[in-house]
Amino acid sequence: MKHVFQKGNDPSRPTLLLLHGTGGNEHDLLPLAEVIDKAANVLSVRGNILENGMPRFFKRLAEGVFDEEDLIFRTQELNVFLDEAAEKYEFDRNNITAVGYSNGANIAASLMFHYQDALKTAILHHPMVPRRGIDLPDLTGKRVFIAAGTNDPICPAQESEELDTLLAGAGAEVELHWENRGHQLTMTEVQAAAAWYK
Repeated sequence: MKHVFQKGNDPSRPTLLLLHGTGGNEHDLLPLAEVIDKAANVLSVRGNILENGMPRFFKRLAEGVFDEEDLIFRTQELNVFLDEAAEKYEFDRNNITAVGYSNGANIAASLMFHYQDALKTAILHHPMVPRRGIDLPDLTGKRVFIAAGTNDPICPAQESEELDTLLAGAGAEVELHWENRGHQLTMTEVQAAAAWYK
């Protein structure tokens, strides 16, 4: 997978896994890493799918309707990539914090839905529920921050609430942060995520 890796200066810190939104790339969220943890490793990945020329992490059938088969496949692909990257760049595979926005937040949530130890922590900006009707792994000890917009036309409020409920039901410690905004990624929610992370 196309990616950027920046080595941090404190190996005890988590590795920040940056996952962009639709039409983004591996450079989009690098400024977020600066706000969240300047000392951490940064692994920023570009999605392998193109939708009308725009990079994404998995296919969708329509706005808000995921191609479930592709989602499962791409989630596995990303999980394997993380195993390989941890070996190549010599970072702790069990200490990854995902920072995802929109489509990137969805694939990060999907990692937690499918793989117990894929992520230690996740900061999800405007995520949706990746899959319904499946048993989640035991996520005890995992921490998740969800940033959502009260007027988000793409990701309705109940999506964020349902994701909160599902993750908490699997044992994760979840904080749901509301912005009185739409789907855009705001500096106030990034700062709230950074405060929560610290």
